[in-house]
Amino acid sequence: MTAQKPKTRFTTRLDIARGSVEMTHGGGGRAGAQLIDELFRRHFDSEGLRQDSDQAQLARPSGRIAISTDSHVVSPLFFPGGDIGKLAVNGTVNDVAMAGAKPLYLSVGFILEEGYPLADLDRIAASMAAAAKEAGVAIVTGDTKVVERGKGDGVFISTTGVGVIPDGVELLPRRIQAGDAILINGSIGDHGVAILSKRENLEFDSEIVSDCAALNGLVAAMIAAVPDLHCLRDPTRGGLSAVLNELAVASRTGMVVDERAIPVKAQVQAACEFLGLDELNIANEGKLVAFCPGDKAEELLAVMRAHPLGAEAAIIGDVVEDSRALVRMKTQLGGERVIDWLAGEQLPRIC
Repeated sequence: MTAQKPKTRFTTRLDIARGSVEMTHGGGGRAGAQLIDELFRRHFDSEGLRQDSDQAQLARPSGRIAISTDSHVVSPLFFPGGDIGKLAVNGTVNDVAMAGAKPLYLSVGFILEEGYPLADLDRIAASMAAAAKEAGVAIVTGDTKVVERGKGDGVFISTTGVGVIPDGVELLPRRIQAGDAILINGSIGDHGVAILSKRENLEFDSEIVSDCAALNGLVAAMIAAVPDLHCLRDPTRGGLSAVLNELAVASRTGMVVDERAIPVKAQVQAACEFLGLDELNIANEGKLVAFCPGDKAEELLAVMRAHPLGAEAAIIGDVVEDSRALVRMKTQLGGERVIDWLAGEQLPRIC
């Protein structure tokens, strides 16, 4: 028996295998409707999208609302361990999760360049759908625009995430205080070096893979075990150094970390040494930094290590009193240096 083709409300089907994005796909007419219907809706099907409206009408959850918006312009669009679609979902899910929220919904906006292959766009949409399913969120509304050839870079994606914070959970920089322990859920620098190696066609003895992942499951386990968590933050652009400096200033405290305790994969460290980069400044997309009372650190560490995304978790330092809000690092050689903000941009287009 010959398999039947999926039904379409258009006279001909979209040629995803050989077609490309055209200006008419952003014109608000039949072509755009077909792109949405046969490519995006096929992957992103949800109750919100099935309403066929210009907005998603959703049930109001109990608890405080957390909302975050991010735009993704990574280059290249496909990289070891992920692609711009997976990144767009997980990046925004993580931003919402850092408030201790359960992510629920995503809104997605696409800026497409004329001539971009529909097959690659389909691959990105499939990746987004898989990432959303794994994170337990629904893509409920979105928008598509097309720019002329040469005025974009294939695909840009903006995502807005909405989640709900349970009563009693308050993860904010102002709660960080002297005596807190600082923990991280795994090795740093993987994402930025994976992007750079692909962009520059660099080859290493073993492939460096992005750590891109949704962290909401890990966060839920951490909060359940240690309700008195003080703050969470994901070290994306600017890396670990940016997060520590930002939170030191916001909490009016100092921070001291131990270089020997910070997990870094050997191949990432070697790549950074070769390229003259500091892994503390390199972006991550599946890591979080946690602040909790010092007497809860070992308990929290055990919970993190029991989760697949926290197997390499470590206690990396402490919060101290310091009116200057300095971040200092005890070096492997026994000295100490100040970890300052990154001046400029070390690696462009990494998220």
